[in-house]
Amino acid sequence: MRHATTLLAACLLAVGAVGCSKSADEKAKDCATALTERTGGDPADTPTISEAKERVHAFDTALADMVRSGYEGVAKDAYDTAEKKTTEGGKGRPEACAPLSEDDYTVLLMAKSIDGLGWTDEAGRFDKLKMVEGLGD
Repeated sequence: MRHATTLLAACLLAVGAVGCSKSADEKAKDCATALTERTGGDPADTPTISEAKERVHAFDTALADMVRSGYEGVAKDAYDTAEKKTTEGGKGRPEACAPLSEDDYTVLLMAKSIDGLGWTDEAGRFDKLKMVEGLGD
């Protein structure tokens, strides 16, 4: 009995070590993959946390520029559309996203939502023109 318990403990430690050995980028990619069905978009779009932050920052900057230029209505429409997509995609956090902090999960969810709206280019960067065209549909 003691031998079986020792063997079981060793197996659990080995499985735990494999799970813990994933890098932050790998965990983010796993979460992004899990969010694809909820947010739409390209299944190959699996940004790291830093890439997701860049995408969301570019979106925020575009909205701020639009407001400064007198396009408050368009900026509000874009914000509302992205918020709705993010809220719908964020219902029930996928298990693959559990290792991420709340902030990292939120930025990744927002970045995946932006992609799901079709507002990214081929390289996964936020594209202001695609956003404006998408709002016109």
